[in-house]
Amino acid sequence: MRCPSAIADEPGRLLALAEYGLDEEKVLPDLEPVVHIAARMLDMPVAAVNMIGSDHVFFAASLGIGECDMRRDVSFCAHAITQNDVMVVLDATLDPRFHDNPLVTGQAGIRFYAGVPLHSPSGHALGALCVIDSRPRSVFSQQDGQRLKDLARLASDKLELRRLEKGRQDNGFRFEDIARTSPTSIICFGAERKVTFWNAAAEAMFGYAASEVLGRPLDALLPIDDGPLMTMIHHLVQTGEPTINGSVCETLALRKDGSALPVEVSLFSWTQAGQKQFGAQLSDITERRQQEDELHRLANFDALTGAANRSLLQRRITAELTAGSAVGVIAIDLNNFKDINDTLGTSAGDQVLSTLAGRMQRCIRPIDTLARTGGDEFAVLLSQVGDTLRSSAVAESLIAAIATPIEVEDQRVQLGASCGIAVSPAHGVETEELLGNADLALYQAKTESKGRPFVFVPSLRVEAIARRSFQTELHHAVEAREFELYYQPQVRASDGLIVGAEALLRWNHPQRGVLTPGAFLHAIEGGPQACAVGDWVLETACMQLAQWRAGEAASLRIGVNLFSEQFHRDDLEERVARTIEQHQLPPEALELEITERIILNGDDHTLKPLEKLRAMGVCIAFDDFGTGYASLSLLKDYPLTRIKVDQSFVRSMCTSRRDEATVAAAIHLARIYELDVIAEGVETYEQFDKLVELRCDEVQGYLFGKPMPAAAFVEALRKQTTARLTAVPAHDPAARRGIYL
Repeated sequence: MRCPSAIADEPGRLLALAEYGLDEEKVLPDLEPVVHIAARMLDMPVAAVNMIGSDHVFFAASLGIGECDMRRDVSFCAHAITQNDVMVVLDATLDPRFHDNPLVTGQAGIRFYAGVPLHSPSGHALGALCVIDSRPRSVFSQQDGQRLKDLARLASDKLELRRLEKGRQDNGFRFEDIARTSPTSIICFGAERKVTFWNAAAEAMFGYAASEVLGRPLDALLPIDDGPLMTMIHHLVQTGEPTINGSVCETLALRKDGSALPVEVSLFSWTQAGQKQFGAQLSDITERRQQEDELHRLANFDALTGAANRSLLQRRITAELTAGSAVGVIAIDLNNFKDINDTLGTSAGDQVLSTLAGRMQRCIRPIDTLARTGGDEFAVLLSQVGDTLRSSAVAESLIAAIATPIEVEDQRVQLGASCGIAVSPAHGVETEELLGNADLALYQAKTESKGRPFVFVPSLRVEAIARRSFQTELHHAVEAREFELYYQPQVRASDGLIVGAEALLRWNHPQRGVLTPGAFLHAIEGGPQACAVGDWVLETACMQLAQWRAGEAASLRIGVNLFSEQFHRDDLEERVARTIEQHQLPPEALELEITERIILNGDDHTLKPLEKLRAMGVCIAFDDFGTGYASLSLLKDYPLTRIKVDQSFVRSMCTSRRDEATVAAAIHLARIYELDVIAEGVETYEQFDKLVELRCDEVQGYLFGKPMPAAAFVEALRKQTTARLTAVPAHDPAARRGIYL
């Protein structure tokens, strides 16, 4: 789309632009900090001050700009200068003004744009300060727009300095004409450093009328008794040239009412009627200081809680260690914080974090540092504290403060915390070592001593190294195909026939032999190998099942356990569909097993894929039923086809009335929800008889066969008798054994 021609006084605008002496070859170094601040503050890859000529545009300053079309009729900024406020384009491909613009469809690939016009003192639009991204944005807040406008005022001040400089270069009389109406404060002075000229902008800045300051010493307005400004003025008066360090510095101006104002002073000189004249241009940098302070805050502090961020924490620890000070580091993790976000929402969660950060801050000294290092993770640096007793005492007070209930949105919320402690020099003399050891102690606190702090011990580091080595071995195991699937029979209770198999992972370790999942599954879960191993298990189990169904067991099904990481990809259901189609299996022949932990950690990432898989006909089994806290609600909300009663109840059901009642209740619930049920861990005929009595559909356990390689499972299928279990006398164990493996 071509640029609109809605500029009332285009000739006047071009004349105003000419006063700056700018063109495509002229880049203003003074504007470079402005575009850098804009890019950092608004988190944008591209920022620029773009000047609009008669038929083309050019950059007075830019960051991140590559080769692009510089014609005015395609420029976004040429649109921005026709508006009085910030022009925002969240997604250019959806905006009818720009969707077919070459800057959008071409190599530049602009998707997001925000620009604010820059005006001359006469009110003419010269160009725009803009920020650009190749990704669309969902929002550009009012606060973001205000930040851009604040920076645009700073850019306008810099441009005005350029206009004044151009005026001085033309001739002195023209300079005074320009200076009189300039929005930038101008003070001129002679060699004796007394004020000779004072414009209206300076009157507004200082509160003095021109008549009150003409002839007065410059140091009544600027503190030039010492420091860099005095040196610069002395050199300028003596030589007529700036110092080797430049002619700009920051200082405080003294207003008539006695208040101080931060200003940037630019010194210059020119010759008029054969006499050297000197001047100072003053820019109010209050807003820039505020912007710089905000950038410092954003770079060093957490926006939500006000605590230091991890980067600042690391720098402060390093500074303490470099100075030879002993320090203590406490790593803190909030227990079950995720439940707050899940039940009350993220705004309530943010309120809880802010409240707890305030409490923790009150538990430490002003010289200590509280940092937020993750979503619900914090750390405390105890300055000049190198003993574990004092560090533990502080950790105890932190845990107690966190445990105090909080009222949030008419709800009473109470959280616990785990703390890990490391101190220098006993536990490390380098920053990362100290933080890492505190994290290792925290991990141990979360697994062994929730509610109490845990102090680092060297064995934790040894274990961590072993875990890393184990991860390396796991990575090699995936590449070297050291994994194998074993299969455990699932037997129909009514007749003893094998109707299914659960695929169970084994690792043929080159040094340690065959390892069961208990030895390595924890290292796979949550690690980078989880999806690769999970995909291999699914593919191998389905391939094996296809062979069995083509031979010994035409109606056999296979159970495959899933890792939670597989749900965090967007293609789980597509992978399952491709696999069963490739091996020509009916969907109901595959049963995917999930645990409560996977469901609770996954939210919609788990529910939606399961709904799609169930709609395809794939069976969904809920493993370890009865061991979690949310088993009943999951029966209602998730598309299950079977529950697997956990072996911990089955093994003691004949000696514990409570466990028998639990198993009976699980089977009854399955009937109500129209689900199949299988009992795990069946090891005795007594247990089996009880399950038959309770009308359990299927059973699984060592009584019917341990997990075995595929070849052994084939042999089991061949040996299985067609005699029904009910035909075997219950009092004849020897006869029964003939049915099983």
